[in-house]
Parts: sequence; C-alpha cells; structure tokens
Amino acid sequence: MAVIVGIVIALGAIFGGFALEGGHLAPLFQPYEFLMIAGGALGAFVIANDGKSRQAVYDAVPTLFQTARQTRALYVNLMSLMFELLTKARREGLMAIENEIDNPQSSPIFLKFPLVMADPHLVEFITDYLRLIINGNIDIYQIENLMDNEIDVHHQDGELAINAIHKVAEALPAFGIVAAVMGVVHTMASVGLPPAELGNLIAAALVGTFLGILLAYGVFGPIASLLERKLQESTGVLQCVKVTIIASLNGYAPSLAVEFGRKVISAKQRPSFAELESILRPGKR
Repeated sequence: MAVIVGIVIALGAIFGGFALEGGHLAPLFQPYEFLMIAGGALGAFVIANDGKSRQAVYDAVPTLFQTARQTRALYVNLMSLMFELLTKARREGLMAIENEIDNPQSSPIFLKFPLVMADPHLVEFITDYLRLIINGNIDIYQIENLMDNEIDVHHQDGELAINAIHKVAEALPAFGIVAAVMGVVHTMASVGLPPAELGNLIAAALVGTFLGILLAYGVFGPIASLLERKLQESTGVLQCVKVTIIASLNGYAPSLAVEFGRKVISAKQRPSFAELESILRPGKR
C-alpha cells in the first residue's frame, strides 16, 4: 500500500504542480512515446536477465505490497521459540528436540509461534542447523562458516531482483532520450507543417525525455531501494538465529544465547531486555 501511496504522491505533485502553474495536461498524453520507452526497457530487461533473474523479479513484485514481516512481534516470537528449543535441549538432551525439528508443522513448540511458522525459509534455516548439530559431530567454526555461507547465498538470491530493476531504472533516462530523438527526427521531417502542429510534435518529443526520467527516479529506482531494504531485514532475521545458535554451542545458557541474538536485531525492531525477560520468564518479573 505504501508503494501505491508514494507513486500517487509523486505523480500527483508533479502533474498537479504542472497544471496549477497553467500547464496543459493533454500534451503529456503521448502513448507512442511511452510505448518506445517501456518497450525498449522491457526488451533490454529480457536481454540482460536469464530465467532465474526474471523469475526473481516476478516473485519480488508481490512483496512490494506486503507489510514488513520483520517486526518486533516476529523477533519476540523468534526469541521465544529459540529459548524453548534450547532450554529443552539443555535439560533433556539434544535428542529431545529431534521430533520438534523433524516435524515443525506438528510440533507443539513451533505451533506456539505463528509468526515464525509463516516464514518457511526461516523455519527451514532453524531446523536444518539444529538437525546438523544433533546428527553430526561438526565443529562450531564449521557450523558458523556454513551459516555465513548460506546467509550470503540468501542475500545474493535476493539481489537478483534488485539488480535487475536497478538496471532498468538506470536505462530508462537513456530510452527517454531515444524516444525524444525519434520525436525530433519526426519533427524535422515535418517542417512544412503549420507552427502549431510543429509545436505539438516538439512537445511530444520532449515528453519522451520527461517520461524516462520520471519512471527512473520516481518509480523503478525507489522500488529497487525498497526491495533492498526488505532483503536486509530478511537477512537480519537469519543473522539473529545464527548468533543465538553459535552462542548456545559455545556453552552459554539459553537465556544468554537469546540475549546474544537480541543484540544483533535492528534497534527499531529489537525488544528490550526487560520486555523479553518478562516473556521468557514471566515468573521472575
């Protein structure tokens, strides 16, 4: 919704200001200029991106209209889940959580935290590494390195859509110039027309430059920036899980391991120590 509101504000301010200063909106309606710019940008997008990158863009577009998942409530759910799993493993042994991580969809612990369960990739990340810890005698540094590598791959996958859209944003002003040049060529070939008609042709040509710049900096550039922000937030959740698990493997109690994870949460989403303590240990507050 914020994306639509932002686009409406940007276009409303630009076209509204133009109309208020006495400009006529009708000459701005140039469908053929838009066809040249949009078609050229679309063709360049297809050429520059393989199937994987194009699919990443298609998958990313719906997320633009979704509210942020990485909220304080999600982190509280995540910290509570990690605390319960690590506490059970510490008290009853690692094998005690084997059924929980093998079948999270039917696990009483996982089902208590619907915000975590709503993110299948996050659930998979948690269960995969806990399963590795249970089933293999893997060194802590190897686990940490493996987690870092997976987080890097997650970030690289997310950047496919961002880079593709960013490249389109960079190209749009150039396609606007191409459309403008085509309009100038058409105008020069029509020098015998009356001045009023020549003026319309020149206006149409200039609209091409205007549209290219507007779409680049008013639509596609901000969309790429928003997707980048969403990617950073999704990566931050995985970092939180990583730090918590590594702290637990280093021998810290579940409450301290969770505190390690809490400290890497962005300040805007991070629950306070007292808030988290009151949730994890309600009898102590």
